[in-house]
Amino acid sequence: MSFPLNFLEHIELASLTTLGIGGPARYFINADSENTVVEAIRDARDRNIPVFILGGGSNLLMADAGFPGVVIKIGLAGLEWEESGGGMLVGAGAGEDWDRLVRLCVERDLAGIECLSGIPGSVGGTPVQNVGAYGQEVSDVIVSLRAYDRETDSIVELSRDDCSFTYRTSLFNSTAKNRYVVLNVTYALTKGGEPAIRYAELKQAFEGRLETPSLAEVRSVVRQIRAGKAMLLTPGDPDCRSAGSFFKNPIMTEDQFNALEAAAGERAPRYPAAPGKVKTAAAWLIERAGFPKGYAMGPVGLSSRHTLALVNKGGATADDLLRLAREIRARVEGRFGVKLVPEPVFVGFGEDLISEFFGYN
Repeated sequence: MSFPLNFLEHIELASLTTLGIGGPARYFINADSENTVVEAIRDARDRNIPVFILGGGSNLLMADAGFPGVVIKIGLAGLEWEESGGGMLVGAGAGEDWDRLVRLCVERDLAGIECLSGIPGSVGGTPVQNVGAYGQEVSDVIVSLRAYDRETDSIVELSRDDCSFTYRTSLFNSTAKNRYVVLNVTYALTKGGEPAIRYAELKQAFEGRLETPSLAEVRSVVRQIRAGKAMLLTPGDPDCRSAGSFFKNPIMTEDQFNALEAAAGERAPRYPAAPGKVKTAAAWLIERAGFPKGYAMGPVGLSSRHTLALVNKGGATADDLLRLAREIRARVEGRFGVKLVPEPVFVGFGEDLISEFFGYN
């Protein structure tokens, strides 16, 4: 089958993911312009071929069989800086490296995303997952974004409110999944603003200091903390062959949380969530269900530094990883009555498996 664009065929995808797992894409294209993105999707639609949009490859599990359609790697680059009142509007192409953008903003003394340092992936993925860490979320600073609407075949501008952000969730991975392709994101940052030091580990790192830490100092400490948990991509570090946190931190009602503590026989971690809701720590549940750091199951296991990271120890398949994920979920549910939901996107799997892992309310 021929395409008017320069599609490649049978491209292995494992090397384009941080897990290093996955089969080939039937067709593949690196889209470095909005027109290429739109034309590639239209071509695939006209031929009734499925499409998957690939960003930095940091938050996904690719099936061993690969993807039977077109994989479009978003390579949209470019940064724009526009002063606005006491702050700065920063526009970034969806293919820009996220941590590079954070570094450039910190160097310009722009506050708002310094605690999101070291998160792998690209700009386009940040609104999809409502990326957050160490007391900050991108939804706090996103003003608007530009996207291709596959339903109306048009490029649209969406406001922050349009994106329906909640914890690790947005319009793009829930009610309108697969409808929009993020092309550019605009963030509103505060010039000369103080860093956000709300997270316990950050407070501890700067405890006793009289002067307020700089944005650069906070970024450095965040990266150190992430490195200590194998959540910073470091060449040669086997613990880094992961998709980051594999399970979301559960959010539940007060009654459910009380039942959890009763089952645990001890106090459980408790964090603020939506009104009437409580968030607890998935890592805490996993460890107490009998999965310590470094737990191994053949070629997969848990990071030796963080229980939330399922790692490819070398030569692992998606089936290997899913086997471990199933065991963890079953034991946590059996011990605490809590159903863990994965955070990464599952690509190339059947509907039955997607329902199995993501079918919980």
